Order: sequence, then structure tokens, then C-alpha cells
Amino acid sequence: MTPAERLSPAEEALWRATMRIVNVLPWHLDTDLMRGAGLTASEYITLMKLSEAANHELRMTDLAGATRLSASRTTRLVHDLQANRLVTKVENSADARSICARVTSNGMTKLRSARQVRLESLRSRFFNHIDSFAVEPLADALSNVARQLENSSRRLTK
Repeated sequence: MTPAERLSPAEEALWRATMRIVNVLPWHLDTDLMRGAGLTASEYITLMKLSEAANHELRMTDLAGATRLSASRTTRLVHDLQANRLVTKVENSADARSICARVTSNGMTKLRSARQVRLESLRSRFFNHIDSFAVEPLADALSNVARQLENSSRRLTK
């Protein structure tokens, strides 16, 4: 295997800036969400995934996959959301052996308010610091990287 070519100064700067963002941005977004809406990032993404699903419900295993959380973490999270009346558990009409989580009307209301908090946080912490002309090409470039990483992950898990 031949040694990889060194990064150019611009590539090195991009990589380091990306790693700084990856390390600190989630903490800021999560803190803003918790302070502004009273939800953790995991709770927010769980409610969001349920709200986007047919009938606002997903099988627990599908919810774990959609949120990229372990099955046990998903179970604990849904239990907490259920205790706060944001989610309910229902029998799966297609498969009596599995349970579904369904977002409640209270959960949808909470999600709507949390979306506004999340939007304000994303704007103030991220998008307000990017030139509007750079957003589309940056989105294209990063989407390409994400697609390549996702494709290679799928090949490794098959």
C-alpha cells in the first residue's frame, strides 16, 4: 500500500474545522434544546421520527434503527416519553408479537415547540456564520461524503 498524499493547507484547515464543529456543535444544540424545550436530543429525534412515520408510529426495533440507538436505550427512552405522556405504546396490528411506539397529541405539541427552538439554535450556532452563497455547494459536497460513508457502512454490515 502506498502512503497517502499529505493534505494541502486548505484541506488540513477544512478537516480541522470540521472536527471542531463535530465535537462542539452537538453539545450547543443539545443544550439549547434542553433549555428551550425541555427535551434531550434523543427525545427530540425519537418524537421527530415517530411524527414522520405512517400513523405516527413505529415498531420499537424500527424506531431504534431510525434513531441509531440501541434497543435497550430506545426502550428506556420510550418509557420516559410515555411517563411524560408524549408517547404511548400500542400493539402492532400487523404483528401481534411486536410493540409500536406512537407519538401522542401532547408529543406532537411538544415537538412543534421544540422544532422552533432547534431552528433558532441551528441558525444562531451554524447557518448565520455561513455565507448564503456557500450553503448549496457546501451541502452538495458534504452530502456526497455522507453518501459515500453510508454506502461503505452498508457494504460492511452485509
